[in-house]
Amino acid sequence: MRRTLRLSTPVLLRIRYFVSSIKELDLLPTRTEVPMPLSARERFAQLVSKPEEELDLAEAALLIAQEEQPELDVAVYLRRLDDLAAAVRARLPESPTSADIIQSLNIRLFQEEGLTGNESEYYDPRNSFLNQVLDRKQGIPITLSVIYLEVGHRLGLPLVGVGFPGHFLVKYIGADGEMVLDPFSGGITLSHEELTQRLQRMYGEANPFLSQVPQLLAPVSKKEILVRMLRNLKGIYLQQNDFTRALAAIDRILLVDPSLATEVRDRGAVHQRLGHIQAAVQDFRRYLQMAPDSEDAEAIRALIPRMVAQLN
Repeated sequence: MRRTLRLSTPVLLRIRYFVSSIKELDLLPTRTEVPMPLSARERFAQLVSKPEEELDLAEAALLIAQEEQPELDVAVYLRRLDDLAAAVRARLPESPTSADIIQSLNIRLFQEEGLTGNESEYYDPRNSFLNQVLDRKQGIPITLSVIYLEVGHRLGLPLVGVGFPGHFLVKYIGADGEMVLDPFSGGITLSHEELTQRLQRMYGEANPFLSQVPQLLAPVSKKEILVRMLRNLKGIYLQQNDFTRALAAIDRILLVDPSLATEVRDRGAVHQRLGHIQAAVQDFRRYLQMAPDSEDAEAIRALIPRMVAQLN
């Protein structure tokens, strides 16, 4: 004979309360998960994927530094640039000319702020980190130029970067003419003759650059500036046999411009030095696909089978 289970009234009440609670929970809005903050590399990749006009050069340059200095507060240094521009703006006459703004900008950055070119320790990696340049007041041509460009843009100056051989420069391009400026040397204006003399000192009297000065003063993009900054770091780290940091620099170069075949090749070589044989083989194969007729293609083709043999 089957027995019927009978629940007491208190138990029934508890069950009804539990069921009604579940129904109420179903009506509640679901909790939104708080997204994890992006890493410096992730944020850098996000920035450099944007069109040129939307790319924040200062933030991207600071993110290069933040990857090695996780404690770096990018917003703090962006405000530093804002403050520098505000200090220049406060001293300008009511209707300033571009010459007035440039003169005040030079006074603020190089006399009052004390920014200068670090000639004695030119290859110190800190010279490539924008926050360190602002803190230590020393940098190399490209980082001092980035500061000059970013503060100048905040003041409405039509400035562009110039990838002059061996020495990054800034050019003013306005309705009233053009000026080539050297932030590494205190923002001085350089004439065509002075630029020619620099090329002669750096590359000799008969170098091919001497006939190409106008072309060498062509503006470069923000992404080209970032690649040049990272290549500086890459070169420094390779010189120091710091292959892990060199690899990180190359990875970010390829985030900015994946079409750079020589960087794919160099990353393969760095992977090889680090013992990452499979990654090295992948990069060398990709390099041969990108540049099958390069001068070193045959040597790399011969190297790949020997590397693959190490994987077996």
